[in-house]
Amino acid sequence: MEMCRNIRTLYNFLPPTTEDEIQAAALQYVRKISGFTRPSAANQEAFDRAVAEVAEASARLLGSLVTTAAPKDREVEAARARARGALRKRLPGADRQ
Repeated sequence: MEMCRNIRTLYNFLPPTTEDEIQAAALQYVRKISGFTRPSAANQEAFDRAVAEVAEASARLLGSLVTTAAPKDREVEAARARARGALRKRLPGADRQ
């Protein structure tokens, strides 16, 4: 199963993950599984509730994880992600994943 490319790893970074980053990841997750970028008025309340619940569960998870690994540098990880993206664009058939 392929991970949604818009949802980023949030654990063990310096500076630490912000509430806004957790909220954005929750929104992307709910959009992905619901198929809605913008839900209808009839679905807005359920959509918003799901985003809040996913964000809350994500924050709880991130707060309870432990590691002995050194925190990752955001700039280094962002550069790696850009390099992977550039490589993906150059590979034949990469757009069919």
